Amino acid sequence: MAAEEKQMQKFDVEKAASLMKELRNNYNSRKTKSYEWRMSQIQSIANMIEEKEEEIIEAIHKDLSKPPFETFISEISMTKSSCKLALKELKYWMKPEKAKTSLTTYPSSAEIISEPLGVVLVISTWNYPFLLSLDPVIGAIAAGNAVVLKPSEIAPATSSLLAKLLEDYVDNSAVRVVEGAVAETSALLEQKWDKILYTGSPRVGRIVMAAAAKHLTPVILELGGKSPAVVDSTINLQVTTRRIIAGKWMANNGQACIGVDYIITTKDFAPKLIDSLRNELKEFFGKNPMESKDLSRIVNPFHFARLASLLDEDKVSDKIVYGGQRDEKQLKIAPTILLDVPDDSTIMKEEIFGPLLPIVTVEKIEDSFDVIKSKPKPLAAYFFSDDEQMKKEFVQNISAGGIVFNDTIVHTTVSSLPFGGVGESGMGSYHGKFSFDAFSHKKAVLYRSFNGDSTTRYPPYTAEKQKLLRALFNGNIFGLLLALIGWSRD
Repeated sequence: MAAEEKQMQKFDVEKAASLMKELRNNYNSRKTKSYEWRMSQIQSIANMIEEKEEEIIEAIHKDLSKPPFETFISEISMTKSSCKLALKELKYWMKPEKAKTSLTTYPSSAEIISEPLGVVLVISTWNYPFLLSLDPVIGAIAAGNAVVLKPSEIAPATSSLLAKLLEDYVDNSAVRVVEGAVAETSALLEQKWDKILYTGSPRVGRIVMAAAAKHLTPVILELGGKSPAVVDSTINLQVTTRRIIAGKWMANNGQACIGVDYIITTKDFAPKLIDSLRNELKEFFGKNPMESKDLSRIVNPFHFARLASLLDEDKVSDKIVYGGQRDEKQLKIAPTILLDVPDDSTIMKEEIFGPLLPIVTVEKIEDSFDVIKSKPKPLAAYFFSDDEQMKKEFVQNISAGGIVFNDTIVHTTVSSLPFGGVGESGMGSYHGKFSFDAFSHKKAVLYRSFNGDSTTRYPPYTAEKQKLLRALFNGNIFGLLLALIGWSRD
């Protein structure tokens, strides 16, 4: 009986269409467009985070064994910050933006109005299952949309908690959660959305984009890639090492789209860097990191096996210079450093998304540019150096979603910077006001009166009129301007 009931509740294309119809009707009632509704929903999410913090931390720990400290910093506090910023700035964001007009429309005025797109879909991911679910939802609500959130089934405890909490805290007539896996996501993708934001792998990103293309639905794809960290010798070695560790193993044990994927440094400097990494890793996670409670586990057996296969590949396994321990039963892999693995190995072709860190050596640091450019454009690129000229050249030569000098991953905490990829690492961006803009249509509005109607624009077209207009567009004869707007003495 329970199985039959579960089958009856299965979310299929028909139910997805029904949900879309309901949300579309509610959106068309204009309730989501009001400033008061948007503020109340964002405030409710802020209250939810404050009141349910322990449950959120517990769910994420159940899914990833993520340290509570790390969860607080990277999930709780960042989502709170998104709410706080939206609550503070929303009135300003919603205000029409004045635009300049041209002489050809004089007299006139113009403005750009941010209007909601309609009903939008957010497909989230598992590595930061709370932040990457709610951050875009906050932006979509701020912009005045109705929203469906599809959390990742790979983080089931967080997915279930999000469904429960959002049902309790927000307006379910305009904000809904759909749980499930491939079948449910496919049913959702059959519908005509006004925008889709997807966070995840390039492989699934292509599927999402293909489904969206059938309806000409715009997409934001937050994907990933191989984000490099270039390390020059002109650095504070200890600070550099600690910040690389923060951007690798303290970022969900390497399971982060903006995490450091590999390091590039010179052959001469590599031994010093490796020694420093060893020392700092021991200080942070102990002599036996497999027992550390400050490292997340690998999310599931599939990803554990994937990472293990990267290490076991021929000509890679013998390149380990630190770490390499693993425990399949506990889904744990220790922080692992590899030196000069072959460029054609899988670990150097695919995004690692785990605690393995290859170091690639070059003769001189400038050679790192060619290494990076030989791969698809990354979501982030990090450069450690005190050489100002090298920094300028890095910005000019390297295309990436974002660039950070002398640190890692912290650019995502700066709300005034857009977060997004380029090329295979994604398209579109969000965070802060960029989230509001991502889910808004910038509507151009021009206001004219019935004054200033020039006969010059209307047939019959004559040589005289053409001369008049040519002079006007050249901007050199005031009398012709008067003639164009209909105030001449002709």
